[in-house]
Amino acid sequence: MFSYEQFLQEKLQHLQEQGNYRVFLNVNKSVKHSPVFFYEKNDQHLKAINWCSNDYLGMSVEEDVIAKLTYTAHQAGTGSGGTRNISGTTVYHQELEQILAAWHKKESALLFGGAYIANVTTLQTLGRHIPGLIFISDESNHASLIEGMRSTHNQKIIFRHNDIEHLRGILESLDPSTPRMIVFESVYSISGTIAPVQQILELAKKYNALTYIDEVHAVGLYGADGSGICGQENLTPSVTVINGTLAKAVGVLGGYIAADNLVIDFIRSYAPGFIFTTSLPPAICSAAAKSIQLIQQNREWQEILHGNVKRLRELLAEAGIAFTPSFSHIIRIPIGDATLCKNIADRLLDHYGIYLQPINHPTVPVGEECLRIIVTRRHTEKHLYNLAHSLKSVLHEYYKDSLPSFKTFPSAG
Repeated sequence: MFSYEQFLQEKLQHLQEQGNYRVFLNVNKSVKHSPVFFYEKNDQHLKAINWCSNDYLGMSVEEDVIAKLTYTAHQAGTGSGGTRNISGTTVYHQELEQILAAWHKKESALLFGGAYIANVTTLQTLGRHIPGLIFISDESNHASLIEGMRSTHNQKIIFRHNDIEHLRGILESLDPSTPRMIVFESVYSISGTIAPVQQILELAKKYNALTYIDEVHAVGLYGADGSGICGQENLTPSVTVINGTLAKAVGVLGGYIAADNLVIDFIRSYAPGFIFTTSLPPAICSAAAKSIQLIQQNREWQEILHGNVKRLRELLAEAGIAFTPSFSHIIRIPIGDATLCKNIADRLLDHYGIYLQPINHPTVPVGEECLRIIVTRRHTEKHLYNLAHSLKSVLHEYYKDSLPSFKTFPSAG
């Protein structure tokens, strides 16, 4: 007789043996002290500096955003009470969608509970309804993009990461009458690489391909108005669908797509993941709208963030710590072993008050385990210096005097 309990236990044990079992830290977040937070371990009250939060601009602790959320909650309540079709469309949802559409210079936008569900639902819906649609996907795409394409019976073709010539060859090989969509990200969250967006869009136009770009790690951080890489390069009119998040640089919750009226109306009308899901709380929409307004008005916040990134790269280089060269804000420290990666992260937290989560399989392939450092606007020079020197101390504990894989890379970005 099949033992369900034994099967599940063995699968979990396998994760533990491989160093990939996920342990959550119960963070006691503080508006006053962010990015410092508090936590308890072994009956001790401790504090640490957060280096893995995607709250890039610190908008989740911005007083004006908090005030807007609480005000709207008192006016409209804590939840929407239904799907968009049954009372879940409020003036707050409409206002936010209008703001998002204008931000990305598109005719319309559509809100979802998160960017993951926005990706899965949109790609799934387009794949199921456009006859013979072929997905052409960058090999480094996020799990949500992969899941959206994988959940359909459509043909999928993978092109090498950011390889324009490989993409060109794929497009040339397809029957000109076959529908196709190129799916990629602007900023890749682990490697920190930035897509050659203009070249991809030029190929899409030449070969009559739809385009779907995930801007979740670019929204709020790039472009004069913070609308992302497409906005920075004035390319938004050429993109079919832009995906973004309200949960990272915007500091609230939710995801969305922005596109022409026809595309948005189609997804709104045919996508089960949208139709049958309760809408975001009105207060969340209101807070996100306020956050975007502040981001647009305070471009210097972007400059502070990117200045902090540049400064940390300088400090890491001075300390002889390797990081993957990148022109984005993502800083990746290669480790290459899951157990070692977790041990280093644990040591940083327990002895130096540095909170960095190990990035292990399945987020990255086996052998590409790493530490990903997320710098924010609210980190100080003292925080940056402390991180660089703490990391140097811990790496030398594990690698002693020989760091063959930790040669210094030049500062980038």
